[in-house]
This record gives sequence, structure tokens and C-alpha cells, in this order.
Amino acid sequence: MHALSALGFGPFFEDQLRASNAPDLVPARIAAEHRGAYEVWTRAGSGPAELAGRLRLELEEAGLPAVGDWVVLDGAPGSDRTAIIERVLARRTAFTRGAAGREVRAQVVAANVDLVFAVCGLDADFNVRRIERYLARIWASGAQPAVILNKADLCAQTAACVAQVERHAAGAAVLLTSALRSDGVEAVRACIHEGMTVALVGSSGAGKSTLLNALLGEERMPTGEVRARDGRGCHVTTHRQLVLLPGGGLLLDTPGMRELQLVDDEGLDTVFADIAVLAEGCRYRDCSHEAEPGCAVRAAVESGELEADRLEHYVKLEREAQAYELRHDARKRRQTERVWGQLHEEAARLRRWKGGKE
Repeated sequence: MHALSALGFGPFFEDQLRASNAPDLVPARIAAEHRGAYEVWTRAGSGPAELAGRLRLELEEAGLPAVGDWVVLDGAPGSDRTAIIERVLARRTAFTRGAAGREVRAQVVAANVDLVFAVCGLDADFNVRRIERYLARIWASGAQPAVILNKADLCAQTAACVAQVERHAAGAAVLLTSALRSDGVEAVRACIHEGMTVALVGSSGAGKSTLLNALLGEERMPTGEVRARDGRGCHVTTHRQLVLLPGGGLLLDTPGMRELQLVDDEGLDTVFADIAVLAEGCRYRDCSHEAEPGCAVRAAVESGELEADRLEHYVKLEREAQAYELRHDARKRRQTERVWGQLHEEAARLRRWKGGKE
């Protein structure tokens, strides 16, 4: 049994619950999701839960609940009872990405987290541009970002790597760890406090589960080897899972991500604040920083003030975000047209039926 505050419940969610004016309903937090079935935590304990049928239909377009969400149950779950989720409370924060594959929808990776660690290995996984991409999504989520450079035992130039990331981290903390040896884990633990929810995101093989085991002080999460030729790991973690840490705080472990597609340009101006400041001096407000005359950003590249590959990556991410939004808008338009077409056909059938009856 745990106090709701220890599970991350606070005034933001209390106000929503109070407004519902339904004292018999039970607040719960989604701790894991397994193919549409949920594990939830309540004040009284944990157990299984599933969505009410009407709620599943309502949320089909907006998106189903994610791990970290706060929900309202029709009663406490138990070993002999599957509770029904009657309502999903509004989120404080949401770390999202474009769903993998060709589907155009935003996928919630972690809901209601306070701090998100982008974990990157100091082996073949090390990639500053990928870190910039993760930081943009974290800033956009509303959570506080930080970076963990793991596998310090495999790198002979850790200080240089930390300095390189700090130059591109937009003020986010950069921590150095070797989770396998438990080095630097204390600094990570010091960032996590009672009632706080922290998420680990990163590519497969970055060492997220190993880091979580080090924080837990036991081998609870399965871990796997990485391929020597490219440093890539296999998907050992197969689902998102909230874990209560000894001493307080919650940690959300996530499967490794092969890709992190941007769904909007939120967060880019924070990660690339230097470019945003330079852009204020461009002749045209909608300058794309490519071939326009009077571009202050291109001038900074030519003078050596700004790295050319940093600008190139910024433009790439901005284009990716715009392309996703265009595809999403087109999908929404097709859905709307389909609904209106169905309504038109139904109205025509009704007129024909009335005409035959009269």
C-alpha cells in the first residue's frame, strides 16, 4: 500500500477528481500496459484494469491511456477483480513521438513525468545529433530534460564527450555513468525525489535497464548484449513499466527506440536557441536559412560563429516536423471528408425511404 502522493498524485489531479463529484470512484495510476490490458496502482494496492467500452470508443481518435496516466476506476482492483477505467485525467506532461511505420499519429511514450533522461551510450551509440532530437521532444513534453552518458568504462575521452554534449544540451544537465559498474549512479539518484516520476528514453543497447537495475540495487529488469560491429542492442525491454524506487520516486523504463520522429517543431527553438537568436537578425521573418538574401544565420555559418552541421540538423528537424504536420492534417481532412460523406449517404437514404413511404 502506498500514499497517492508517493505515486505522483498532486493538486493538478486532485482538482480534476474533485470536479467530477463522484466520491465512490477510485484514482489509480497506470503502471504498465499489455496489449490493451492495464496494470494499475491505487492507494489500496495494485491489480488489473480495462477500459470501459464507451471510453474506448471515445478515445479511439485521441489516443488510449499510456503508462504514467492517472485514471478513475469504478472500484479497487484485486486478484479476483478487473477494475473498469471510467475516465482518464488530463495530463501534466506527455513525451510523444510519431508512431513507427507509415501510420500518422502521435504516440505517447511517457505520461505525467517530471524529468526525462535521454540515455546515450559512450560506445557506437554515441550521437550528439540524436541527443538534440531527444532533447527537443523532452522540452516539448513539458518535462525537465537531462542527459545520461552511459558506458563511461568503454570511453577513453569522457571529458571531451561531456563537453561536446553540454554545448548542444540547451542547459540540460549532463551526467556521466557506467551503470554496469554502478559508477555515477548516485548522481542520477540524487535527481529523483519522493513523489517524482522520471523516465528513461534512448536507443536499444544504451543501458537503460542496466541503469534501472543499478538504481534498484537488484537485477530486476532483463538486459542484453549489444552487437560489437555497430553498438546496437536488441529489444530486451518489450513494454513500458513504472517502477517504485527504494527511498521514494518512480522510474518509467521504456523500450529502446529505433527512431524518434518529430510530431511538431515544439522544443526546437529551445535546443537550438543560438539559431533562434541569430534568426531575429534575418531580413525576412519566414527565412528558411538556405538561399535568402540577408540571412543572419547563414552569415554566422560563413563567419565560423555557427557550426554548419548544426544548422543543417536544425533545418532537417524543422522540415521533418512540418512534413509530419502536413501528413497529419491530410489524414484529418480525409477522416472528416469520410464522415461527412457517410452522413450525406445516410441523409440520402432517409430521403429515399421517406419518399417511398409517402
